[in-house]
Amino acid sequence: MNETNEQEFIDIAILDNIVEAQLVESILNEQNIPHFIRSFHDTAYDGLFQVQMGWGKLCAPFSYKQEIIEILNDVRSHHHDI
Repeated sequence: MNETNEQEFIDIAILDNIVEAQLVESILNEQNIPHFIRSFHDTAYDGLFQVQMGWGKLCAPFSYKQEIIEILNDVRSHHHDI
């Protein structure tokens, strides 16, 4: 078992929308950064929680937090330029 498998995953960031989630996930996968993304969408409430809480959350080991925040900030700054 390697070190990343032993690390606890923590909440890193709230994601704004599905496009942001897909872009960030693609980059994290390319860089082999362990993570998971959880959508707040619930079909029973037709997305009510996404309005209140954001689209979803990104979780990863604490040791990757700063790197992920930098990636997310870069995605957000380039996304607003489009």
